[in-house]
Amino acid sequence: MTDKKRGSQALIQSMINQQIKYVFGIPGAKVDQLFEDLQYSDQPEAPKLIVTRHEQNAAFIAAGIGRLTGKPGVVATTSGPGVSNLVTALMTATAEGDPVIGLGGQVPRDDLARLTHQSIPSKELMSVATKSSVEVQDPENLSEVFTNAYNTAISGKPGASFISLPADVLSGEVTRPEMRPLQPAEPAQTATKTLDKVIKMLQHAKLPVILAGMRASSEGVTNALHQLLAKVSLPVVETYQGAGVISHEFEKNYFGRVGLFRNQIGDTLLKQSDLVIAIGYDPVEYEARNWNVEHNDQIINIDAIAPELTVDYQPNVVIESDIAGTLSALTDALPEDYRLAQSAVDQLAKLREEFDGQSDVEINAKPGTMHPLDIVNTLQKKVDDDTTVTVDIGSHYIWMARHFRIYKPRHLLFSNGMQTLGVSLPWAIAAKLTRPNEKVISVSGDGGFLFSGQELETAVRLKLNIVQLIWNDGYYDMVKFQEEAKYGKNAGVKFGPVDYVKYAESFGAKGLRATNADELATALDQAQKEAGPVIIDIPVDYSDNIELKSALLKDILN
Repeated sequence: MTDKKRGSQALIQSMINQQIKYVFGIPGAKVDQLFEDLQYSDQPEAPKLIVTRHEQNAAFIAAGIGRLTGKPGVVATTSGPGVSNLVTALMTATAEGDPVIGLGGQVPRDDLARLTHQSIPSKELMSVATKSSVEVQDPENLSEVFTNAYNTAISGKPGASFISLPADVLSGEVTRPEMRPLQPAEPAQTATKTLDKVIKMLQHAKLPVILAGMRASSEGVTNALHQLLAKVSLPVVETYQGAGVISHEFEKNYFGRVGLFRNQIGDTLLKQSDLVIAIGYDPVEYEARNWNVEHNDQIINIDAIAPELTVDYQPNVVIESDIAGTLSALTDALPEDYRLAQSAVDQLAKLREEFDGQSDVEINAKPGTMHPLDIVNTLQKKVDDDTTVTVDIGSHYIWMARHFRIYKPRHLLFSNGMQTLGVSLPWAIAAKLTRPNEKVISVSGDGGFLFSGQELETAVRLKLNIVQLIWNDGYYDMVKFQEEAKYGKNAGVKFGPVDYVKYAESFGAKGLRATNADELATALDQAQKEAGPVIIDIPVDYSDNIELKSALLKDILN
């Protein structure tokens, strides 16, 4: 006898088969059958339903799950505005390589062509924000569509998939069996001839450098990179999403991060190098026109996907293969006696001295406020290698990206492709769900925090000990200081004050305030002892933001 079930039940079983642990979202009439069946499922493996306070934040959390685990998070919303509120988050995930699946309720199939309540062309709307967008027309296809959405989200450059679910499809009858768990694809191998060419280029290069991008930050690729560095000591520059690929063991190989303003040690090294080995590099992080200005470098592109070619990025060798496998094969093939030339060692030592001194600036802040470096340095002392730090967009993001160190990949999270405000707290929720026994710290400005601050209630409800730092100055300061640099004045960047200690308390969270390093250190210690989330309000003095644009090339100020 064939088992009969509802479409929503078949969809849930398909999630179970692909080991989906959570579904985040907000209910509504067009998707309530799915929410009912999730809430009252008698299957212990069924995903846990977590209701949020905004659809965009639900998708940010799901995308955070995707970035941290490499497996898609899932977000489910109702039709109309429920779906349209997903656009920014799914667009961000697609740009920044985070696998996520969006499930959007839709009007019944016979209403699709009518101007009826909450009827919008969801599939078409999402086609520009995702890797794939499909509307299910038959309940029997639900499992196949979901499994293909999952596969699309993780394949090539990861990103978002969207499924539009008419209400009568979710409630319709299904007899077809669900798809089995996906099997991982066999990694492609790099040809020996290609590896020989790479080795010859390395041997002839005067100053080779590795540019480690977003797809270098998976555990497998990072481990393979470490094996390479153990055999030959090459300098490494991280992109913001490549943060943490250099561990303590290879500290001497680390020459900073690039991702904004083209005035860092890493930019200098990329400019001086005659061979750039780009590993998992994605131009959305930092376009080649910013770091390959003179067009005189040789470039080797090692990635799982084909590179985007531009006038500024025309690699001499393109390896489109399993990245970890390629690095391991290269390590094995490199001659045992290969070393950097002494001239390169001396050049790197000079750069190292300059790099190590870039934080040695006099720290002065107005009374009752903290200097950005004082905040960064205090926080640095209070984290361990397993701490996850999520960072929103604002002036704080630049200070953190330049000066805060992390030694494990995907433990310092930035939105550098879209620079989307509001990601930090949702990503922190994702991190605490994924890494419940580790510290999680979210860093926001007072502007970006209120884009998603309502999810503090979600964190309270889930009893998640997330520490939320708010760098508070009363401006959209990242825009403010750039406007002042360009025009001599600012416009449209000031807003009114909020008492974030009272804000935290009104949600049932703990609220603290710190105005100097000692107070911040004490607050961080206290916050880790709380059962739930803690907000630490930090009045910040951004007077030294001019240091962020020092030696800035005028074509990059934007």
